[in-house]
Amino acid sequence: MRRVAIFTDSACDLQDAEVAAAGIGVIPLLVTFGDVTFRAGTELSTAAFWERMVAPGAPFPKTAAASPGEFKEAYEAAFGAGAEAIVSIHVAAELSGTMKSAQIARAMLPDREIHVVDSRAVSMAEGLLVRLGVELAAEGRPAADIAEILESRANDIVIYVALETLEYMKKGGRISGAQAAIGTLLSVKPIVVVKDGVVGSTDRPRTRSKARARLLELIGDRPIERLSILHSITPDVEAFRDRVLVSFPDLDPAAVTIELVGPSVGPHVGPGCVGAVILYRP
Repeated sequence: MRRVAIFTDSACDLQDAEVAAAGIGVIPLLVTFGDVTFRAGTELSTAAFWERMVAPGAPFPKTAAASPGEFKEAYEAAFGAGAEAIVSIHVAAELSGTMKSAQIARAMLPDREIHVVDSRAVSMAEGLLVRLGVELAAEGRPAADIAEILESRANDIVIYVALETLEYMKKGGRISGAQAAIGTLLSVKPIVVVKDGVVGSTDRPRTRSKARARLLELIGDRPIERLSILHSITPDVEAFRDRVLVSFPDLDPAAVTIELVGPSVGPHVGPGCVGAVILYRP
């Protein structure tokens, strides 16, 4: 194990192969369907989550943070394997109790060097910071420097997602049933933004094609350093990626990945969404 171990949680939506290759420690969040609870990523894959999510009559899922004890156990295992310090990057404190659990675990190991970083985001916005942390650790940067850089770069990350329907935001309590009904009648495809740990609405195009066009406008707000396409079992996601590459020819096509939204965000956006996570140049 490298001197600085990188940890995150399953809300980052990084794929298993990347996590394994990079040696990233991932703490699973909990996902509950009815009276059955799973540890995301280990007992419930992202693909299996979506199968349950769209199954007829399926209960609406709930998510919860892992316990401080699970964080502590994982941290101790990393130190036991040779790590000298840990940088632990997690879903925004405003969106989950995960940060709190990690902070409690850090306090339980006062003699160890553990830096807990609030990504102020979720999904691949968190994932992009984790990737950057892995790169910095591979360069031999000290843990404190890595944490400081990641906290600074969190200011440059934005998520934009165009929803297919308002129904799942209604189920999750984000909007009222009346608002969802009106949106459906108007064929609204709202675009939500996640920035600095806050989820907001940035636009409400009337059609899917207008929503895709508006996404491209929003993405190009500033010079782009890195970008990942997000979707939730969305048929036209490859076509949207092609449009992104045409619109922003300076992007490396190999670096513009397509990522499936996982259990942390999936219940709120529902199937059919498409969007992007952008790390803008500072």
